[in-house]
Amino acid sequence: MIKRLVPVLAAGLLIAASAGCSSSSQSPAPAGQQKIMVFAAASLKQTFTKIGDQFSKDNPGASVEFSFAGSSDLVTQLTQGAHADVFASADTKNMDKAAQAGLLAGSPVNFASNTLTIAVAPGNPKSINAFQDLTKPGLNVVVCAPQVPCGSATQTVETKTGIKLTPVSEESSVTDVLNKVTSGQADAGVVYVTDAAGAGDKVAAVSFPEAAGAVNTYPIATLKGSGNSSLAQKFVDTVTGPAGQQILTQAGFGKP
Repeated sequence: MIKRLVPVLAAGLLIAASAGCSSSSQSPAPAGQQKIMVFAAASLKQTFTKIGDQFSKDNPGASVEFSFAGSSDLVTQLTQGAHADVFASADTKNMDKAAQAGLLAGSPVNFASNTLTIAVAPGNPKSINAFQDLTKPGLNVVVCAPQVPCGSATQTVETKTGIKLTPVSEESSVTDVLNKVTSGQADAGVVYVTDAAGAGDKVAAVSFPEAAGAVNTYPIATLKGSGNSSLAQKFVDTVTGPAGQQILTQAGFGKP
């Protein structure tokens, strides 16, 4: 009888040990950990990712998750009930929409500005040297859609110069425009100087003086629906503080 009990007891111990291992591997995150969600304009992806790392270092146990897209798309998502703690727009127009929808917890703060440039293939094979050159016959040009901040700024340049572009496509975010150029699907794209700089040697940037008349200002605000308004405000403070401003400046953003 004793010999028969030994394997049964051993099997029971193995099952208990296995259950213990399974339980520990699926254990919840430590209670001290906190996370916030930030909706941010697509042109902020590289800089906000770095600022997010700095934020986590400055606030042990806290982390930030991002959703990057065109500012107009983000506002639409927020008005339709999407959850976020912070919203950073690439223009004041879309932030105003968020305010009018009653989404903001307080007044937005302007933290950066950005200017347009023309992204072309390395070496500028199509010899594009001015905004006017984007109207050359046979040239495949892409721009942002009018409701997107970079698209609105492009339209401003068109209106002020009287130069009408005929793009082959209008994209929902500035990163989509840049991707069309880097992938060879377009000869040129109107993007922000920061996006062209962030692409490194994948593109060449052609500046044009008319861009000075269509500078976009970037505002940021905490949202009423935040589950952690204190932590959300700390992220805003990181963006507007010395650390965040240094990262933005290094990426080519201007002061608001």
